[in-house]
Amino acid sequence: MSLDSKLLEILACPEDKGPLFYFSSDAFLYNPRLHRKYLVRDGIPVMLVEESVAVDAAEHTELERRIVAESIHPTFV
Repeated sequence: MSLDSKLLEILACPEDKGPLFYFSSDAFLYNPRLHRKYLVRDGIPVMLVEESVAVDAAEHTELERRIVAESIHPTFV
C-alpha cells in the first residue's frame, strides 16, 4: 500500500524535523541523518520516536545505495 502523495509532502522526522525517504516496497520511512526507520503499518506511518527502529552502519549504507539507485526522493526539500 502506497502513502498518499500529499501526506508524503508534509511528513518530517518527529525528532530532527527533517525530510524522510519513503521505501514503499518495504513500508517504512527512513531518516539517514539519525539512522532511524519509521514503519508504516496498515497504511499509517508510525511517527513516534520511541517506536522507531535503529539502523546499523551496514543497513544504513545499503539504504543510502537504494536511495540513489531507486531515485527515492525526500518527503520535502
